[in-house]
Amino acid sequence: MILQALYDYYQRKAQDPESALAPAGFEYKEIPFILELREDGSLNQIEDTRFIENKKKRAKAERVTQGVKKTSGVAANLLWDNAEYVLGVDTKGKPERVKEQQAAFLEKIRALDLADKDKGINAVIQFLEQLDHSVLAQQPLWEEITKTNPNLTFRLQGQPYLVCQSRLVQNALSNSANDESAKATCLITGETAEIERLHPAIKGVWGAQTAGANIISFNLDAFTSYGKSQSFNAPVSKEAAFAYTTALNHLLGKDSNQRMQVGDASTVFWASKEDALEDSFAAIWGASPAKDDPDRNTSAVKAVYEAVEKYGRKPAVGEETIFYILGLAPNAARISIRFWHVATVREVSQRIVEHFKLLEIDRSERDPEFLPLWLLLRAIALLGKTENVPPNLAGEVMRSILDGRPYPETLLSSAIRRIRAEQQVTYARAALIKAYLNRLTSTENLTVSLDIENPNQGYRLGRLFAVLEKIQEEANHGLNATIRDRYYGAASATPVTVFSTLMKLKNHHLSKMDNKGRVNNLEKLLGEIISEIQDFPSHLSLKDQGRFAIGYYHQRQDFFKKRNKTEPMTTANSVTTTDNQGDTE
Repeated sequence: MILQALYDYYQRKAQDPESALAPAGFEYKEIPFILELREDGSLNQIEDTRFIENKKKRAKAERVTQGVKKTSGVAANLLWDNAEYVLGVDTKGKPERVKEQQAAFLEKIRALDLADKDKGINAVIQFLEQLDHSVLAQQPLWEEITKTNPNLTFRLQGQPYLVCQSRLVQNALSNSANDESAKATCLITGETAEIERLHPAIKGVWGAQTAGANIISFNLDAFTSYGKSQSFNAPVSKEAAFAYTTALNHLLGKDSNQRMQVGDASTVFWASKEDALEDSFAAIWGASPAKDDPDRNTSAVKAVYEAVEKYGRKPAVGEETIFYILGLAPNAARISIRFWHVATVREVSQRIVEHFKLLEIDRSERDPEFLPLWLLLRAIALLGKTENVPPNLAGEVMRSILDGRPYPETLLSSAIRRIRAEQQVTYARAALIKAYLNRLTSTENLTVSLDIENPNQGYRLGRLFAVLEKIQEEANHGLNATIRDRYYGAASATPVTVFSTLMKLKNHHLSKMDNKGRVNNLEKLLGEIISEIQDFPSHLSLKDQGRFAIGYYHQRQDFFKKRNKTEPMTTANSVTTTDNQGDTE
């Protein structure tokens, strides 16, 4: 299914004349230097294709013949390769091996048998046969080439295209002899065709080998059956193998807008037909925010909201387009499928909207309206670092979002643990806990803002703790630490051990306040909250500790909320209004 979808994607993009996908037998490769030759095989110049990107030099990607799979042996590419193969530059102190490499490179060009028909091929062969390093050493870029062993290719002077891009070379590659004995039914196309023994490498998976890795590979007898060897155990035709690997390499490319990193999973996505979600999906999750458009995430999520509100659950144009999401993770020389999700654009959009609605909670104006996934995960990681997020967690969260099922239990426990360790109920942590609990059970209904009707013991105790902290702050202006720093952990887990002490402290703090009206309002609010608390429990479950955090967060946010003059006054509001008048925060 995955390979079939990638194969179909390649076929769709290949029909687009502006597509960046290479045709059969070719690939796009970054080539820093091009050797420009005259027709007699002499060197005219060495062209530097590099440009500055993010303060670093980056080579231009050129369409070259598809590279061979490099192993420990000598294997030359056709008409392009590194300086060892092309110019015989010894960069590793192995002169004998370099001679073999250079000979293999020249022999592969001769084997095309196009020297009489193609001026470019003839010039390259003459250049390689007459190779003189003393002439090359006069070039200003020679020293850099000998040190870095970059990829090189050729262009004939006066021609706009590379030698490897000539029509004769393309025809020669497409008419190369087929091996009839290697034919079988392709598992992707269903047609009888020559089977690819070694699939092209897939590059761009974070953490995988730089030379590339494979989804399909068999290198031990234990993995084979029926006497088949290597990839003949999973027959895929050369054409299909090229198509799916080219499509995947294109999606994983540096310039791809259809990839993002979800934890340790390099994630790519595409649609069965052209769809706007292909362009906005990464922005929705806050992946690679554009420097020139900091609101890209917000705009992308709002666009999905509008689409869902406009069409609802009724099929509309493009809504039944299939959307694919593929998460890949490295596994030695292979690639593991971390997750694979297939749904319509409409279903994916609805899941995204559901997720962001679950996250909605009161926030300050400085906080982002829609929390990106990476920001959520960092909020529960040690020191707020992405590398401290558990490896599988990001992928599990993504699957939960797309499947519409409960979030991983690790999210709640991690959020509670970070809150207790840092005594900080942040916007991201509160949003995460609210989303987790509301999705876990249909009866849970944690609101966006303060819910004075919520009778849950954990929620009430959280609110009570927030009020007690506020009383302490107002009675002792300029405090560096509050009861939260010392008592939050115990108050949220074992309330009975600390609340009696906190209630006594409260009386002391209230006695220090000069504004008696303010004291009355705060005591009235305390009475409202405590009226639903029968007794301080000895222990709160993990879920109730989550509700405690939400109650605390809601009450704190409510203290500092700006209100309209026409807004009806409640006991809590009246406290807040008075509080705001004298609050210096």
